[in-house]
Amino acid sequence: MRWHKPLAAAVVLTALTTTLTASATASATGDRPGGGGACSPDAALLGFSDALDKTTYDGQLVAGLSALDVTGPHSAVALVDNVQTSPARVFDLRVNSAPTSVSVDGMTILKRPDGTPYNGGDFDGEGLVVERGDRTILATSEREPSIRRFRLSDGKQTGELPVPERFRVAPAGEASNNATFESLAVSRDGLSLYAGMEGPLATDGTDAGNRSRNRIIRYFGLPGHEYRPVAQYAYKPDPGLALVELASASPTELVSMERTYTPGVGNTIRVFTVSLRHATDVTKVASLADAPEQVFLQKKLLFDLVDCPPSGAVAKQPQPNPLLDNVEALTLGEYLPGGRRQLYLLSDDNNGATQITRFYSFAVDLH
Repeated sequence: MRWHKPLAAAVVLTALTTTLTASATASATGDRPGGGGACSPDAALLGFSDALDKTTYDGQLVAGLSALDVTGPHSAVALVDNVQTSPARVFDLRVNSAPTSVSVDGMTILKRPDGTPYNGGDFDGEGLVVERGDRTILATSEREPSIRRFRLSDGKQTGELPVPERFRVAPAGEASNNATFESLAVSRDGLSLYAGMEGPLATDGTDAGNRSRNRIIRYFGLPGHEYRPVAQYAYKPDPGLALVELASASPTELVSMERTYTPGVGNTIRVFTVSLRHATDVTKVASLADAPEQVFLQKKLLFDLVDCPPSGAVAKQPQPNPLLDNVEALTLGEYLPGGRRQLYLLSDDNNGATQITRFYSFAVDLH
């Protein structure tokens, strides 16, 4: 839905006034959600919550949350990444945007086809989508890499998607360890999947401006059934940043998130809109180092998290804005009044004392 800028500003101002009042009231409930404010002309922070930080559920740490997907207006699923001594798992979450709150109300242990649990040592979960209707999920592991399907009813693996050979970690392929399928997104109709590489293939490399030349694989298929790779797109993160998340906003637009960490300084977290209009399929391009600039997907900054109001946030280590942390998860929710879109972020504390599991809620104008 398109809407005029003067009207958009009025709607956002009214919504933020309402949300700030609601958040102030809710802060006495013990969930301690943060307030909100404008991050950019097209994005507003509705609030944040640290309620999940350093908690447990059914004997398992609620930590290392690296991917997120909504399953309903007030529900979502979060994937845990590499925790060596713990089983691979997803948590069911109850979420709310105004006031911002989050809690765990279920957990599923992810298992091999024979029923034995995966653990962080052999399944480094990074990307997640929930397949509508069948209550199955697709989860990426960046170790090999892989994209596996699991039932949410019992966590058992029921399938695996094909991965082009050159995307496997060297020496089997051209990918680098810990820089493969960091993100996974699904279109609203479930027909298209987008698997994003965190870093470049060896033959693609990094340009003179320290921007890596990444690839995004588009798969086509049916939810709960087979998907096959049908295209590859070229993507350049900002200098020194890595592609860590994707979401599908429409048939012609993705939302991406880029991240880096500088010791003693803190995190950089940027969210972009990415156009798929006239996207070039680079599957047969041997090296993106030789590709012209127009081959790469066009992107536009939606907001930089450093520009959002701190809203009472407290950081456990140096950060340019105490609101920042190691944000790894992003997902889009439903449309909000006035045509804006709900957007959630979630940080991965790496099960560390100096990082925070923080849940963020935004209203964004995608155009």
